[in-house]
Amino acid sequence: MKKAKPATKGAAKAAGKNAAKGAAAKLAEKNADKNDLRVLHTPTADLSVSGATLIDVAKVAGVSPITVSRALNQPHLVRPNTVAKVQEAVQQTGYVKNMMAGALASNRSKLISLVLPTIATPIFADMVEAASDRLTQAGYQVLLGLSRYEAWREEVLVETILSRRPDGVMLTGTLHTDITRRRLQLARIPVVEAWDMSPSPIDMVVGFSHEGVGHALARHLVERGYRRIAVLSADDPRAERRNQGLQAELARMGIAVAAVQTMPPPTTMQAGREGLTRLLALAPDIDAVYCSSDTLAHGLMIEAVSRGLKVPEQLAVIGFGDLNFAAHTHPPLSTVRVDGRNIGLVAAQAILDRIDGVTRDQDTASRVFDTGFELIQRGST
Repeated sequence: MKKAKPATKGAAKAAGKNAAKGAAAKLAEKNADKNDLRVLHTPTADLSVSGATLIDVAKVAGVSPITVSRALNQPHLVRPNTVAKVQEAVQQTGYVKNMMAGALASNRSKLISLVLPTIATPIFADMVEAASDRLTQAGYQVLLGLSRYEAWREEVLVETILSRRPDGVMLTGTLHTDITRRRLQLARIPVVEAWDMSPSPIDMVVGFSHEGVGHALARHLVERGYRRIAVLSADDPRAERRNQGLQAELARMGIAVAAVQTMPPPTTMQAGREGLTRLLALAPDIDAVYCSSDTLAHGLMIEAVSRGLKVPEQLAVIGFGDLNFAAHTHPPLSTVRVDGRNIGLVAAQAILDRIDGVTRDQDTASRVFDTGFELIQRGST
């Protein structure tokens, strides 16, 4: 009988490692059982996913690196069964495509940045969703930044964003610091300023006239017989422009605003309730209030009811945004409807067209997209 050969040092070491792995796995299963958890063993469990390369994928799939590249970037040129093998290998290795390498080769980062003042206000949600869907469909990803209604914060965001070399930038509004405007102009990439109008955009502008909204609100309230008109507004630039438009139109008709209160953004129903309390302290005989958001208007109506004030018989209320609850308050809220989804789609398409060379070096008028607004008359006025 042949004697077994003594194990080599390498084999002994490997055996020790395997034994340790086995013991660790058993211990994990034992502890998981105690906590009523299941331990799942997958092909990726024993692989490091932090540094997988194209070559690693090729080895697992049993094909060349060139084939892997084609399967990932031009799958229509590769046999379906090969594409399936490559996709399985990608899952096993945890491989993530190096977008920076592609960006260096094509001078495209496939990244579009969108800067919002806040995500706490529902009015921006439709724009973000529509723009993101359109850009994703075109092969781009969206990087979101929040400025908190502060120009200095937007300036810092834009500096950081440009360091990532995006293919385009979408901003909210047209009021920026001089540094922000200068940086974006020198970046020579498509820039869209949304939710506003401007005679001198950085590049392109998609939105509507906030002053025009104010004019329409003033005419609506006066035509319905209200004369003691107050304003409850968020302290943000676009709301202020609507406020100025309303006051200017009222002044043209010989009417002065009875009282004005501003509240810090983002607006809430609690702010609406507090706002009415302050307005009544300043002008107890007001007969109508314009609120810069539907949320403020809703809160104000709740406070009015709690004080025994009938809407609109004793106090008319009109908001802005036509949020999903506006038609369902009691009474239904009159407001201004803005198509945020259309703003997002138009803004995204404007950037894509500029990237693809469809539009370039146009005059200012052809770079301004007015999406308009609609005043919705309901029971509160």
